[in-house]
Amino acid sequence: VTTLSLLDPVRAYEDYATLDHLSEGRLDLIIGKGNGTAQRELFHVTPEDQWERNAESYEVFRRIWRQDKVTAATRFRPSLTDAEVRPRPYQRPVRVWHGSATSKESVDLAARYGDPLFSANVTHPVEPYAELIRHYRERWEHYGHDPARIAIGAGTAGIHVAPTSQQALSAYRPVFEADLAFARRSGLPVVFETLDDFAERSSALIGSPEQVIDKVHRYHERFGHTVLHVHADAGGLSDTQHRRSLELFQSAVAPVLRDDIPDPPFAWAPVLPASPTARTEEGPARD
Repeated sequence: VTTLSLLDPVRAYEDYATLDHLSEGRLDLIIGKGNGTAQRELFHVTPEDQWERNAESYEVFRRIWRQDKVTAATRFRPSLTDAEVRPRPYQRPVRVWHGSATSKESVDLAARYGDPLFSANVTHPVEPYAELIRHYRERWEHYGHDPARIAIGAGTAGIHVAPTSQQALSAYRPVFEADLAFARRSGLPVVFETLDDFAERSSALIGSPEQVIDKVHRYHERFGHTVLHVHADAGGLSDTQHRRSLELFQSAVAPVLRDDIPDPPFAWAPVLPASPTARTEEGPARD
């Protein structure tokens, strides 16, 4: 998540527009306010102004992405007058998701602009995240957007898929115990005291393919999400364990979810229409 409450939106635009070109329009972006006091203190951002900073930075960021020249009277960075920022983007516009963890301000900002929402869905059981998503849907309609255009993504607290639940829990136990010990040493709140509780009530996908499919469906009933994040890093598992888990997820879980859960209401392709200067032979198809 790009923490626009802490970053200069002009510099953030330059960085991501460059990445947009390097990836030939494969960039999707998640923005958010951030969730730690250490970051705020480092950048001299206060709890009182962080939401205003986030909203202002996003407004400037999205305008630069869409307009060749931008004039903006800003509070938290020098004002812009007919500013031209390079490079111009590959996609117009880029798809921006809003990261949501604990507050209604993030979901309201996403709903205001008609942007998709990505629920962190990591630390707690399903209820607080489901409540924020309900609020997002309410605000989406309040701002006059078509409910059919809503797109929601959700994170997971971990993943380990094995042929049986016993194998999955046995392999993941050292990871859970290490994370639990770290939380207690660091004085962090402990939400799930046991691995069994963590596997049952958190968003972690730990179990057989059938159990993982069932859990994703249970969360989908509460969220209505059509995009799911799974961890690309091993997260404490051995490389071999993690690779086998992802292979089993891809072969036995993902095909079922693709059949059962609808796609988001957009194509996974660059937003910019084909043009004479666009790469058409090796680049992805476009809408």
